[in-house]
Amino acid sequence: MSSNLFRTKKVEQSIRDTEEPEHALRKTLSALDLTVFGVGVIIGTGIFVLTGTVAKNNAGPAVSLSFVVAGVVCGLAALCYAEFASTVPVAGSAYTFSYASLGELPAWTIGWDLVLEFALGTAVVAVGWSGYVRSLLDNAGWHIPEYLSGRDGAHGFGFDILAAALVLVLTAILVVGMKLSARVTTVVVAIKVTVVLIVIIAGAFFIDSGNYDPFIPKAQPGEAGGNLKAPLIQLMFGWAPSNFGVMGIFTAASVVFFAFIGFDIVATAAEETRHPQRDMPRGILGSLFICTALYVAVSIVVTGMEKYSKLSVDAPLADAFKAIGHPWYAGVISFGAAIGLTTVCMILLLGQTRVFFAMSRDGLLPRFFSHVHPRFRTPHRPTILLGVLIAVIAGFTSLSELAELVNIGTLFAFVVVAVSVIILRRTRPDLHRSFRTPWVPFLPILSVCASLWLMLNLPAETWLRFAIWMVIGFFVYFLYGRTHSRLGREAADAGGQPSGSGG
Repeated sequence: MSSNLFRTKKVEQSIRDTEEPEHALRKTLSALDLTVFGVGVIIGTGIFVLTGTVAKNNAGPAVSLSFVVAGVVCGLAALCYAEFASTVPVAGSAYTFSYASLGELPAWTIGWDLVLEFALGTAVVAVGWSGYVRSLLDNAGWHIPEYLSGRDGAHGFGFDILAAALVLVLTAILVVGMKLSARVTTVVVAIKVTVVLIVIIAGAFFIDSGNYDPFIPKAQPGEAGGNLKAPLIQLMFGWAPSNFGVMGIFTAASVVFFAFIGFDIVATAAEETRHPQRDMPRGILGSLFICTALYVAVSIVVTGMEKYSKLSVDAPLADAFKAIGHPWYAGVISFGAAIGLTTVCMILLLGQTRVFFAMSRDGLLPRFFSHVHPRFRTPHRPTILLGVLIAVIAGFTSLSELAELVNIGTLFAFVVVAVSVIILRRTRPDLHRSFRTPWVPFLPILSVCASLWLMLNLPAETWLRFAIWMVIGFFVYFLYGRTHSRLGREAADAGGQPSGSGG
């Protein structure tokens, strides 16, 4: 029983599965496409909203250092992802990596986690996009009825028609093909980055050096608390992270980590990349470096334009320009945020469908969803199914409190990938690795510790919800996945252990 739960799937077998005609995805992406995807999904509400929140409440002008800390944590994970994505160029990201190193049950666990992470992420971003668009329409004098804006109308009915429509349109684009998706993303990312550069360049002329004093405000210990909304580490040890001071920088880092979520989704497109061994590391590391540099620059500019204690927490960049008498820039920023969120939503949906597709191809989910479209060579069945479900969720549900599940899910994936790198180095030293994570096992261990630290700074209720979802996942695996596993059935047909066992 235990050997079946931890049977591994050889890398060579995973790659052979991608060559079967009915399951083969079209390879169209380049290193530039991957980098654009990474930048497209990373730059979202984080850079437009979180900067002001953490500067005002946690770190002051030193929020720029918080972005550096969060970027380093993601960088450690990115180095591990880069090795796996170039060595195992198969759809599924952390799910596929853990199947090759940790075994079937751990692979199912991380796949189930990623399905939740990407689904909630897509819905939350779609709802956020809807809010920006409604604001722009209201400014233009066009008003959407209350009952179609996600708020309860006169009859107690509320459906966010814009959020649902966005998800459905993006679903259609993803069904048609990855190259079209890449072209749409390239255009939108160009607009989004241009808006960010406008903030940096234009804002630099309005910096008042006096706003940087003090750069690291004096520490203010947080109040102790005992409810589930408090960070888990606070409940465990009876203390709360400090606001401001040096510790405030690290507290802020656990918050601004939200702004970096998404670079790992680049790894889900490995199977659709023309030269994954060369281009996957470039796309993952390149997009993360670009976004970290932009985040640091924006945080320096906005805290220089306006005193950190006066920053808005809802729209800090736009309001900073309003405060200095330049509302035109504020409108441009709001437009950029609305446009930019479309790519975030699309790439999150892309990531989820690829994980679902990979799990289906392995038999852990119904294999009906593992067949690709005969013309477009995309996983159209899971894309349509998940797109419709997420559209309904985004239309009917406000998921602000569940958004933190996206964060804990990502950090959990980081931990699994870092551990998998160490294990696969020991079990399969013979594999060709076009990119090698440096300083193994020390760097992956450091990545695990850094990710766990940020996880402990999340609310206890987030951990509880995450645990409930994982328990549901175990029931699904034992009721369906274990008995329908392709690897298990091949082993049964062979009358012995699976060829991948112990691989």
